[in-house]
Amino acid sequence: MKILKFLSLLIFSGALFGSCSSKDKVEDEQIRIIPLPNYYQSQPGVFEMDKNTVIGVDLSDTNMVSLANYLNEKFMRTTGFGLSIKSASEGIVFTLVEENDLGEEGYRMSVTPDGTQIYANTYHGIFNGIQSFLQLLPLDSTGDIAKINCIDISDKPRFAWRGLMLDVSRHFFTKQEVKRFIDLMAEYKYNVFHWHLSDDQGWRVEIKSLPRLTDVGAWRAPRVGNWWEREPQSVTDSLTYGGFYTQDDIREVVEYARERFITVVPEIDVPGHSMALLTAYPEISCTGGPFHVNVGNTFYTKEENSLCVGKEKTFAILDMIFDELVDLFPSSYIHIGGDECYKGFWAKCPDCRARMSSKQLQNVEELQSYFVKRVASHIQSKGKHVIGWDEILEGGLAKDAIVMSWRGMKGGVEAARQGHRVIMTPFEHCYLDLYQGDPAVEPNTYSMLRLRDCYKFSIVPDSIDASFVLGGQGNLWAESIPHYRQVEYMTWPRAMAISETLWNETDSRNWDFFIQRVESQFRYLDRLNVNYARSIYDPIISPSINDGELRIELTTEISGLDIFYTFDNTNPDCYSNLYTTALSVPKNATMLKVVTYRGKCPIGKQINLTIEELKERAKKKE
Repeated sequence: MKILKFLSLLIFSGALFGSCSSKDKVEDEQIRIIPLPNYYQSQPGVFEMDKNTVIGVDLSDTNMVSLANYLNEKFMRTTGFGLSIKSASEGIVFTLVEENDLGEEGYRMSVTPDGTQIYANTYHGIFNGIQSFLQLLPLDSTGDIAKINCIDISDKPRFAWRGLMLDVSRHFFTKQEVKRFIDLMAEYKYNVFHWHLSDDQGWRVEIKSLPRLTDVGAWRAPRVGNWWEREPQSVTDSLTYGGFYTQDDIREVVEYARERFITVVPEIDVPGHSMALLTAYPEISCTGGPFHVNVGNTFYTKEENSLCVGKEKTFAILDMIFDELVDLFPSSYIHIGGDECYKGFWAKCPDCRARMSSKQLQNVEELQSYFVKRVASHIQSKGKHVIGWDEILEGGLAKDAIVMSWRGMKGGVEAARQGHRVIMTPFEHCYLDLYQGDPAVEPNTYSMLRLRDCYKFSIVPDSIDASFVLGGQGNLWAESIPHYRQVEYMTWPRAMAISETLWNETDSRNWDFFIQRVESQFRYLDRLNVNYARSIYDPIISPSINDGELRIELTTEISGLDIFYTFDNTNPDCYSNLYTTALSVPKNATMLKVVTYRGKCPIGKQINLTIEELKERAKKKE
């Protein structure tokens, strides 16, 4: 044990194989691990595995056996053959150690020609080591042999909270789809699944004491088309679109996540975003309704979607909801939302005004603070920590509340300065529902968040004490995501970038090396039939108007691509005009068509834009 601890200290200090910061490893093409390990060193030789190779664990340790079975299942999926699990000190061996430097989730891995050793303080650390080992496996192995190059790795995460949020209210995703989402999260070392279970468009969790929540609140009229442009629900519509998770479903998903060392954090978004709740129980509104579950039509400020803070029954119902959630979710955290709460109906409500008078509240912001503090107090009395979006700062923070900062970093900075823990998830780096390529060839949404924007995420501002930052996460809001294939498209590869920013120090990042590893991961996702986005290959078209003339610059997000274009309405290929400098529009041209190539092969989507569209884009930038 002392020898192992000594070796670990040498590894972390760089004495064993030199200081091997990840930023120095661009040339090392065998490393395709995401997130990149903190320290690693390639070694001579290869480790060959065949059907006689064993996974060596203590067979009396059921947790180790479960980890071995997990590895074997994933190994078989990649290589086509499985391994036996034995009590052995050869092959692929898992060992628990006591090394302070590794912490709760760190691991060491040594791959030699004789075998692979994975060391960690905890089962979670072993699990993280397994993910790195699996990413070293060749994706083109054939026959009954798989080879990996020898390497030493010593690794641990920078932040304890590394999360992804999935919104299942705007569109419902099945239990099996949620499990698939969690499974891929685990492979990129995420450890928190934030489950957005309620909103204006649907209530998704069974609460046995309040059956109308799912009998009524989980269903709405079917609609397609652009969000906020849909025809409102009519009295003749059938309410067939939606769904919910039974409590048994919830327990099954929570257990599935636990086996992958992922904590499931539920969110019930209150007091705003509550139209589905009000549809089920209109008596806790300010106006009394009538209400219907929103179908994606505009309503904000015109129709009530915030709970009445003046009625005691509001808090009685919320207590019932959160009491059942506390029993369903073993997580230490409950998210209560608190964002985008329209307070206009409160200002006119006799019950809310009476509450403000009795509690000597000066404005509706303080009324929301009263609401948040009261709900938080009840949840905290059950032994849980409360999280809210950064709007819960308005009117005064609840005691010990954790702030999830989404409107940039400002809310997180303010909360940290007040001594509260924060989770950083600024929309400009972490909102996965935004465009990731040119809107002309992407599913309709709003704003832009390219892969590079995610990779630029710097989680701790210089102005605050880093100890207050629990971590960060990516958020996938589902207004424009009608099915699970689109969930995959919007999540990957951008979630790979966020994972790496949460795992490693900022100064270790190298964009070109990251892209090299992302492209290797594409091959892996192809084998899993994951519908990831290839938007990084698409051309970026930037029009501007200079001295009354339209000028067009063409770029790419990654290096090594050629850009070809036409103005004559033909489709460009590698024999068309090669872009070298900013373009002027030829006289009478009506259309620009652009495509990217790598060598002689087209790689990005072709983008076609009329000259009028380009002029409009240029005007918006002025």
